[in-house]
Amino acid sequence: MKAFSYSFIFYCLLGLILLATTDGLAQVESSDSLLSPLLPPSEVIAEDHPGDAGGAIIVRWDLSPDEDRGITGYEIVRSASPTAEFSSVGFAATGSNRYVDANTEDSLTYYYKVVAIDADRNASESEISPPVRSSPQWFDFHLLNLLIIGGLICGAVIYFIAHAKKGKKLFLRRIAGLEAVDEAIGRATEMGRPILFIPGILDMDDVQTIAGITILGRVAKTIAQYDTKLNVPTSRSIVMSTAMETVKEAYISAGRADAYSDDFVHYVTDEQFGYVAAVNGIMVRERPATCFYIGAFFAESLIMAETGNAIGAIQIAGTAMPAQLPFFVAACDYTLIGEELFAASAYLSGEPKQLGSLKGQDVGKIIAMSAIVIGALLETFFAISGSSFFGSLAELVHKLFSIVAS
Repeated sequence: MKAFSYSFIFYCLLGLILLATTDGLAQVESSDSLLSPLLPPSEVIAEDHPGDAGGAIIVRWDLSPDEDRGITGYEIVRSASPTAEFSSVGFAATGSNRYVDANTEDSLTYYYKVVAIDADRNASESEISPPVRSSPQWFDFHLLNLLIIGGLICGAVIYFIAHAKKGKKLFLRRIAGLEAVDEAIGRATEMGRPILFIPGILDMDDVQTIAGITILGRVAKTIAQYDTKLNVPTSRSIVMSTAMETVKEAYISAGRADAYSDDFVHYVTDEQFGYVAAVNGIMVRERPATCFYIGAFFAESLIMAETGNAIGAIQIAGTAMPAQLPFFVAACDYTLIGEELFAASAYLSGEPKQLGSLKGQDVGKIIAMSAIVIGALLETFFAISGSSFFGSLAELVHKLFSIVAS
């Protein structure tokens, strides 16, 4: 029994000695590793940033072998001379091996070093990079795909304009709201009631207002032929002047210059709801047979459309304001949705340049929609089959139709 007790005590003491020895060795090894210097980054290369207007240099390096020793990042330092003092220009996070110095002068030569820094602020510098200068380039070849796509669309525009100028008919999708213009004007003529045209509430610097004034010219020409009264209240003085000249030109081109009156177009107020109140008053008093709302609209859209609906007028609206489209669709007989507003001027005028531009833009839309459909199908096939062939094709389509960062 005593022998067993002594043996037990002996082995316990031996275990404690071995444990203490192991911990001591581990601490010595850990201490040695902490005392050993950090290994610096290597292969530091600095080169001019490609495809830019100058003023930028890309610095690349191989990561420090001591990444797992608590390195917090890399400080990038530069100098105008390898023997002069280096100053910090930026900091890259752990695992990063690329930095863009976007604050350089094209006439100066620079030298770079990359400094590895750990949590205890221990630092280890790399060798000095070869000299480098930044310079501007004429072309960014990373965007060559966009140049090709843009060239295709521009070429299509030029082709269709030339095609239209030769008198050849270009197919345009029927737009119900524009097909109904003559019918709406004819109804107003039969009823002996005026036509109200609202060109939006924004100034002439808005493309929707320009589109509305263009459509006004076509509508005014038809009104002149039918000898119907036109009323165009505006909320901007420049819009009033532009609309006045547009209507006058339309009456002259229709051979009815004597029927034109400056009273057709008049200014109301720049204040949004003051303008709406005035327009609603005109609707209630004069009870126009047809109301056009073509341009940019905000909260006043439903107020005017509901008033026009209440007096029984035929209403044709058009806007590119997404938030207002539901109100026009609900309260008006016909609505030009989004881009139909901008296509309307080409649709109504038949002018070759406008028609060609419209058809050329359609080519761009076909290219974009085709890329979306093909890309979605390739990604679907890749997800289902796992085939690298479909994955490679999907990646190719993505690169062709995206901006690649240089």
